[in-house]
Amino acid sequence: MASANIHTERLELRPVRDEDIDRILEYRNLPEVTRWLLRTDVDPVSFRAAWRRAAENPDDHSVAVLLDSVVIGTVSLDVLDGMGQPGMPSRTEAQLGYIFDPAYGGKGYATEAVTAMVAYSFDQLGVRRITAGCFADNLPSVRILEKVGMRREQHGIGDSWHAELGWVDGYTYAVLAETWRHGRHHGAGDGDRADTPEALPLP
Repeated sequence: MASANIHTERLELRPVRDEDIDRILEYRNLPEVTRWLLRTDVDPVSFRAAWRRAAENPDDHSVAVLLDSVVIGTVSLDVLDGMGQPGMPSRTEAQLGYIFDPAYGGKGYATEAVTAMVAYSFDQLGVRRITAGCFADNLPSVRILEKVGMRREQHGIGDSWHAELGWVDGYTYAVLAETWRHGRHHGAGDGDRADTPEALPLP
């Protein structure tokens, strides 16, 4: 897991600690959050074990997001190989996800944190492409991904099963490093509603 500590204007992003898990579960298991997660119910013991495994994975750069020393969310970032023929450089892509406490929605915290992780991925990890996915009906997540400058690359028609809604559409977003560096991303802190964002969810 990442060892870097990132500070934005209002937030601290650092590796998840064992003592963070109970706090993360407090909001992760709220109905308004699990409504848009692929894994709705999680066992606390298994959840804690998954985070411990992530801490030992050098390709996992997930972080806890803190506001005034309180964990308000997590951003997951997994570095992996892209798709291609033999000879392709390794570890050039990253998958992004995030889950935030809805009590802190509406103030741009999720956009601020995700923007910082995108910048970290390109500037420090050297990846060339970042992807993220979400249910098409998860509008808070759609807004965050578009605010940070990601482009909708796929609209899957009826490709995702939702326990309440049945078969629904899904979106895949992506952004290239050169696009990001050309300044086409949007600024953070736009008052996004980070109440139920989820993309490629955490364990």
